[in-house]
Amino acid sequence: MFSSEVMERPPVIRFAALARRLGAAARAAGLTVPAFRTPPRSNASLRTIRRLPGGPVIAVSLDGRAFGEVVRDMVDGIVVANRLEGEAAARVRAALLQAVSASRADAAA
Repeated sequence: MFSSEVMERPPVIRFAALARRLGAAARAAGLTVPAFRTPPRSNASLRTIRRLPGGPVIAVSLDGRAFGEVVRDMVDGIVVANRLEGEAAARVRAALLQAVSASRADAAA
């Protein structure tokens, strides 16, 4: 579904665009939309979640990672931030991945 190519520079711009797309899809599904940032505070972590009074914050590492890995970490962060499990988690995960795939197809057209 997603390329295994390593994110090329400038990855932060691509990350920001992805955060906007995922945020819009999560909002449309009635979910809490976390804030996204990069990198995580801990260099040893690829993805972290912090639950703050203003809402959850998902931090994802970009360096040397394939775009698909970053996408999956951000999607999983939304699922965890909304405390979804089982079938609900699978349904939301699929919808968010579809939203990213559709927006990539639109951009390529």
